[in-house]
Amino acid sequence: MPIGLREDIAYILLKKIEETDSSKGIHEVNFNETDFVGREITPVDFLGHLDYLNQKGYINAEFSGNAYGNQKDVPDAVNPKEFDLRIANTYGAPDGPLPHLIDFKKAELTEKGRLMLEKMDANLPESLKKGPAVPIASKDMPFLEKVMVKGNLSDAFDARDITEVVFRTMRDMMTTEAADRVASELHEEALPTKDKALQNEVADLWKDTNPIVSFLSRVRPPLVIKSDTFLFRVQQEAGLQPGVAPETVVKAVFSATKEELSQERIQEIAGFLPDKIRDLWSQA
Repeated sequence: MPIGLREDIAYILLKKIEETDSSKGIHEVNFNETDFVGREITPVDFLGHLDYLNQKGYINAEFSGNAYGNQKDVPDAVNPKEFDLRIANTYGAPDGPLPHLIDFKKAELTEKGRLMLEKMDANLPESLKKGPAVPIASKDMPFLEKVMVKGNLSDAFDARDITEVVFRTMRDMMTTEAADRVASELHEEALPTKDKALQNEVADLWKDTNPIVSFLSRVRPPLVIKSDTFLFRVQQEAGLQPGVAPETVVKAVFSATKEELSQERIQEIAGFLPDKIRDLWSQA
C-alpha cells in the first residue's frame, strides 16, 4: 500500500544521511525525534519514506528483519519516538495485522540520491521554509519519478516506455503545430541519472526517442482515436504488467505532464482528446 510521500521528510532523510560521515560509504545513521520537530511524522511515515528511497535507488540502506511486512509475527507495541530502533512496518496501527519489527541500521546516498538532494538544496521545499509540512506529492520530483509514484510502477524504464506510448497516442490526434507548442514547454529533465538510456528531457519523450516514429508523427494528418482504442494501445504497446490498469498509468502520465504545462496548453490538449480520455486528463 503506497504512503503519502512528503518532500520535507524525504529531504530531511537524505540530508541526514549525507551529513553523517558519508565518506565511509554505507554507515550508521541515528535518526531521532528532534530531526522531525513539528513534522507530525509517525513510525509508519518514517519507515515508508526510507523504504521508498531505498527501493527507488536514492539511498542504499541496510535493514534487519523484514522491511516489507510479509512475515506473520506481529509486535505488541512500538515506541513511536525510537525512530532509529525498532519500527513496525504496518501502514496502520503499530500493532496492526501485517507488521514485522525491523531494525534500520545503515545507509548511504547513491549518485541518484546526491543529484536529487542537490536539486532540493537549490530549490528548498516550501514546506521546510514554512514549518510543519503537509503531505504533498511531486512538485520537485523528476518527471519519470512522478509517473512511477502515481502509476504504481517500480521501474523507471517502464515509466519511460509508458510515457512514450501515451505521448505518441496523444500526438497522433493533434496537429503538428499543436504538438510543437506542447514540446516547447517540456524542456525539463525527465530523471536525474547517469544511465544514458534514461537521460532525456520530457520534450524528447514527447517527440519520441525513436526517430522513425518521431518523423511519421509529423507527416501524418491527425487521427480520430476513440477512448477504448487509446487505452488498448497503451495496454498493448507499453507492455503493462498484469494488474496495472491502463487508466492508472495514463492518468499518471497526464498528471506529471500537466505540471509542466501552461493552462493554455492544458486546455488545447483537452480539445483533441476523446470523451473518457478527456475526463482522465481533467481529473489528473
